[in-house]
Amino acid sequence: MNPEPQALAAMLQSSPAQAFQAVPDRHGSNLYTTDSQLQPLLALYLPPEVNAHLQPHLERMGALAGREIDEWALTADRNPPELEHRDRTGRDAQRIVKHPAYVEMERIAYGEFGLAVMSHRTGVLGWDGKLPPLAKYALTYLFVQAEFGLCCPLSMTDSLARTLRKYGEPALVEKYWPRMTQLRFEDQAQGAMFMTEQAAGSDISNTQTLARPAADGSWRLSGDKWFCSNPDADFAMVLARVEGAPAGMKGISLFLLPRRLDDGSANHYRIVRLKHKLGTRSMASGEIVLDGAVAYLVGEQGRGFVQMADMVNNSRLSNGVRSAGLMRRAVAEAEYVARERRAFGKALQDMPLMQRQLDKLRIYSEQARTMVLQTAQALQRSDAGEDGAYALLRILTPMIKFRACRDARKVTGDAMEVRGGCGYIEEWSDPRLVRDSHLGSIWEGTSNIVALDVIRAIKREGSLPVLRDHAAQLLAQTEAATDFKAALSASMDKAAALALRAAEEGGDRLARAAASGLYHCFTATAMAWEASCTRSAERMRWAQLVLLHRVLPRDPLAAGDLPEGWTR
Repeated sequence: MNPEPQALAAMLQSSPAQAFQAVPDRHGSNLYTTDSQLQPLLALYLPPEVNAHLQPHLERMGALAGREIDEWALTADRNPPELEHRDRTGRDAQRIVKHPAYVEMERIAYGEFGLAVMSHRTGVLGWDGKLPPLAKYALTYLFVQAEFGLCCPLSMTDSLARTLRKYGEPALVEKYWPRMTQLRFEDQAQGAMFMTEQAAGSDISNTQTLARPAADGSWRLSGDKWFCSNPDADFAMVLARVEGAPAGMKGISLFLLPRRLDDGSANHYRIVRLKHKLGTRSMASGEIVLDGAVAYLVGEQGRGFVQMADMVNNSRLSNGVRSAGLMRRAVAEAEYVARERRAFGKALQDMPLMQRQLDKLRIYSEQARTMVLQTAQALQRSDAGEDGAYALLRILTPMIKFRACRDARKVTGDAMEVRGGCGYIEEWSDPRLVRDSHLGSIWEGTSNIVALDVIRAIKREGSLPVLRDHAAQLLAQTEAATDFKAALSASMDKAAALALRAAEEGGDRLARAAASGLYHCFTATAMAWEASCTRSAERMRWAQLVLLHRVLPRDPLAAGDLPEGWTR
């Protein structure tokens, strides 16, 4: 027989050790101030004056991501956008209805923080001048820990403005670019890119969308686009084949497609339907039918993919940043649960197996964080015209897109396990992190495509010697055990040799192994340098674990301890 309520209450009061133990809930934590690694790393990579200026904004974003944005993200995930083809009077009036929670996140990202325009205009966040790329990526790194889907439109808007400014005719830039870089949320135009067709996913050369010239100098586009994220964006970059152009990649050109024409009427294309996706449910993705849509040539005719590649590469870097953020959130949740949850008379984090499990999660996450910092720095140097910087950026970008995006799938899944059965419940962040993480390795090129791009950077841009020189410079500045530094140097040499062989063979067979090898060896070296500069014994240990567990041959039946010579 069940006890009476009064008796039950008395039992619980008299036996507090046996009282109900709630599942540890980290909601409401500041995701910036609780991250012990991010603050010293930003102080290392950012100019002191920029770092000091950003601190209140980073704290603000960390607080929002830990509470309000997290709440909005959960609501938006449960209430995906809907496509309305007609208004209530029966008129064609296509619009995508977004949940108010999603719109609130847009206001924060686009309006308050200016994440889509930060790289294009001065005065964002009160800074006199343009903020460096790392400022944008650091804030995005915090934002994405709560909301992944919205970061896609943010990235595309940012990248579209960059591509238009770089390749567009002056008159075209003058007409549209200011709308793309407005700071006020209500005035800012959003961007998208429509590339994918059913027969032209990875194989862009098979693009069937047709472009015909018009008398007024514009073009008319006709065809189907199969996967279009943010399909009701104000502007989209579109790949199409000019009528009469040769087959293959040389026939592909790049066009700017406005959502509305100069007279305010809708352009001649329709959103056929929205996709029902595994993840990124908050953000609309759909299918587009172009029916003589008005568009404008961007850059040189027949070089569309080369020009679009600039936009794609920026989006790939953004994908890497987002995957790094997902991993950080997953690891932070696992660490919190392990610290607060008790079983068998002790905290989970005090159990040896849990300690090993958390270490494995941390090294994947911290590798990605280091790659974000290094790649953002390379982007800034490249934009400044520094010798060798573009070649370095050109190889780091596909490296982070390839490896970090794949690692996020494992980390989010393994971290979910730490929360136990509750980690499988949609009330918590874990399932959304798992679902969203799988898209990172698909967006802007699948793993095979991006691994091949690492090899392409080696062959076409001469990126491998530049990467090796950069790693050697970091290692020379690192204070660490002599044996460990020697192991880092030898491993980098071996990874470079494999990458060179992959390039000489064409890259098809060894591309993935070569890209992974370069990523692991470079991140281990860069993490050791960071540890040396910030005096972090913890980070140095993680750098050692990267080399030990992800690079060097290892006996699976051995204890797996660090070699004695690697520590002082």
